[in-house]
Amino acid sequence: MFIAIDIGNTHTVIGAYKEEKLKADLRIPSTFQQTEDEIGTQVLTLLTGKGIDIKKIDGVGISSVVPNLTDIYISLSKKSFHQEPLIVSAYLNLGITIHYDDPKFVGADRICNAIAGYAKYGGPLIIIDFGTATTYDIVASNGDYLGGVIAPGIETSAADLHKRTAQLPKVDLHLPNSIIGTDTVSSMQTGILWGAVDAMTGMVHRIQSELQQVETKKALVIATGGFSKFVADHSQLIQHMETSLVLDGIRLIYDRVYRKEKKPA
Repeated sequence: MFIAIDIGNTHTVIGAYKEEKLKADLRIPSTFQQTEDEIGTQVLTLLTGKGIDIKKIDGVGISSVVPNLTDIYISLSKKSFHQEPLIVSAYLNLGITIHYDDPKFVGADRICNAIAGYAKYGGPLIIIDFGTATTYDIVASNGDYLGGVIAPGIETSAADLHKRTAQLPKVDLHLPNSIIGTDTVSSMQTGILWGAVDAMTGMVHRIQSELQQVETKKALVIATGGFSKFVADHSQLIQHMETSLVLDGIRLIYDRVYRKEKKPA
């Protein structure tokens, strides 16, 4: 069994793999309000509840964009799973070139998305991750990471709109029947949700236009992250939806890097 841990700004997602198949996954808040032992107990309880035999875990990989939580999960991996985890970063021998001015500033989750997306679909790709931030990761036809775009996430935009205004309320994020709102809540819902879909549409068109200068074929568009289903349901631009792309990337990177290092000479 292999455990992939994706530590995001809002949630931490943990996947349990048997070879290449994701057997179980769980999502918990990325919080500092629990101790290391409390998080460890919660994770073990949830994994055991999903039928995962902790004793069969022989590898752990971590992708994290929250440095203060990374150490907690490294310690958890050692104590609970008895494994030294692989930490995903641009410093690893990933088998691709990262065309960022400074590759260390590419988020681990974005690297995982690029690796997993290319392994499944080839390239070129536009991978859109609808999380706390909405990120666009661009993968070349040879698998290289070309760069991307970072924008506010859908929930982040909604929360910030409420936080920064005196009279706009928190709203549930679902679409009303009409694009033209007749009250404050429906006006915000259409603005936030349709605004996100239309912003994605415009951004994809701009990226595709620039990619045509260096690629011979049109990039495939893949969506992942919490709001990927909503956007995919409301846009024909999304060609594939992959809910576990970061977890898949962690597993692939571990296989490429760590298992090779563990092989006997």
